[in-house]
Amino acid sequence: MSLADRVTSLTVRLRRIYGDRADEALRAMEAEFADLSAAPTDEAGPRWNERDVVLITYADQLRSDEGAQSPLVALREWLVENGLEKVLSTVHLLPFCPYSSDDGFSVIDYLAVDPDSGTWEDIAALGEPFELMFDLVLNHISQHSEWYAAYKRGESPYDRFFIEADPALDYTQVTRPRSLPLLTAVETSRGPRHVWTTFSDDQIDLNYGEPLVLARMLRILVEYAMRGARIVRLDAITYLWKRLGTTCVHLPETHEVVKLMRDVLAAYSPRTLVLTETNVPHVENISYFGQLDPRTGEADEAHMVYQFSLPPLLLEAFLSGDATALRDWLTNLDPPPPGCTFFNFTASHDGVGVRPLEGLVSDERLAAMVEAVKRRGAIVNTRRQADGSDSPYELCVAYFSALSPETLDEELHLRRFLSSQAVMLALRGMPAVYFHSLVGTPNDIAGAESSGIARRINRRKYERGELDELLREGTLQRRVFEGYRDLLAKRIDEPAFHPDADQRVIQSGSALLAFERKQHDAERSVLVAVNVTDDSFDFELPPPYHSSRDLITGDRSAGGQIVLQGGQCVWLTPS
Repeated sequence: MSLADRVTSLTVRLRRIYGDRADEALRAMEAEFADLSAAPTDEAGPRWNERDVVLITYADQLRSDEGAQSPLVALREWLVENGLEKVLSTVHLLPFCPYSSDDGFSVIDYLAVDPDSGTWEDIAALGEPFELMFDLVLNHISQHSEWYAAYKRGESPYDRFFIEADPALDYTQVTRPRSLPLLTAVETSRGPRHVWTTFSDDQIDLNYGEPLVLARMLRILVEYAMRGARIVRLDAITYLWKRLGTTCVHLPETHEVVKLMRDVLAAYSPRTLVLTETNVPHVENISYFGQLDPRTGEADEAHMVYQFSLPPLLLEAFLSGDATALRDWLTNLDPPPPGCTFFNFTASHDGVGVRPLEGLVSDERLAAMVEAVKRRGAIVNTRRQADGSDSPYELCVAYFSALSPETLDEELHLRRFLSSQAVMLALRGMPAVYFHSLVGTPNDIAGAESSGIARRINRRKYERGELDELLREGTLQRRVFEGYRDLLAKRIDEPAFHPDADQRVIQSGSALLAFERKQHDAERSVLVAVNVTDDSFDFELPPPYHSSRDLITGDRSAGGQIVLQGGQCVWLTPS
């Protein structure tokens, strides 16, 4: 069966993307998929439930002492020895291919595993106790890749795989994620050229205007699914398609490519989900859900989008002691369309993006937040504006350190951090936990300074013995780890935390964020309330919760009022 027979939308989508070159694109697709004829062996089934929690980690996050095992094996053993397969459903392996920079996001070979991390067999073994999530770094490839070497030699078809541009033209409208040059000079067999490099001169943008590039990447996408990826994260998808005279973000062709990726996966691996990574303001972000497809009754683009406004809003609430902006955003947050959900998180390998705060907090509150995290050791990365100025783009800081109180109060610090995670875990959507949040890693200032890479403040790699020592009984990191593991165990046992369960914000004063999750067609509900100030707060409970039990502590209350300590979160169920 041909690709066009399997993917009924293929020719329509290719016409929208390539216009008069659609037939050429179809031939390229068919050639790439010619040897892939086996029918899918898995059923789609329910896409998610309340037991779904994702762990975000590097493949080489943990190294066994004296290198006795590959890092992937060491990671699997540590996770299982600590019982985490009981509370985590999925492990997101950040890019594990051979790479040349950006801690994996400058891929040299998409279908190889970096030997410093392990092998495909090690990844398959990790996929036994856990589901897997992979990154597809599809906007760009390393300058050290064979594709780029063949381009410089002038070999077909690679001489069409990259975007050559005239540096004399006007690029001021192009949206920039970095304060770096957009074009990079290169010597080729045909003379000097300039190529498009959105992120760095080591990350060369691929030319999706060439149909064979899309065909190749679609085949790699399916290969990832067949190697066990339940979720594929489309890295930097925002910047995929370029057209001078536009911002070169969110172009119609980009959206059509994401829809095509979803359609191809539905034909070859119907259980695999598409997650778009678009660190942009909220309205732009949710555009990647697409439109409602009348044939399926579901949205037609990404299954999930990152909830990028959540990390900075949650952090800003605790740092300012004012939950107003966070509460207003959640109050106005529409539920995802049918067949979709949010991907909730507070921390990842990247810093805390501040572009998703646009329109949600005032310039004054943003400036105050930036200064507050600087006092806690953060490094601020900037991006280049159209007028040539630079503005804050992301706050490079460990989320645990970012939530430290002004005074050295370990109990308050622990409570604030775990409460921030309790809020994230309880929101509508699928939660994702960064490894360094799970174990309470503070700022790795030495790592950032020695490498000159700001983001490494939150990318520390551990030797197994070193981590075990940091997590010894009684340490603050141990208390974070045990508290987080306990939150996860309670979260996955609560049907009201199903990703699709209803969510309703309850109005309260600025010190408090409160919302209710309620299971569809059931009486089961949970009231989530968090005090974002450092002082105790008297909370008048809504009538259904006058007599209730806190799932987190097990404490019971009666009388219609509870006292929340500074930084405390509760998950209340009626009793």
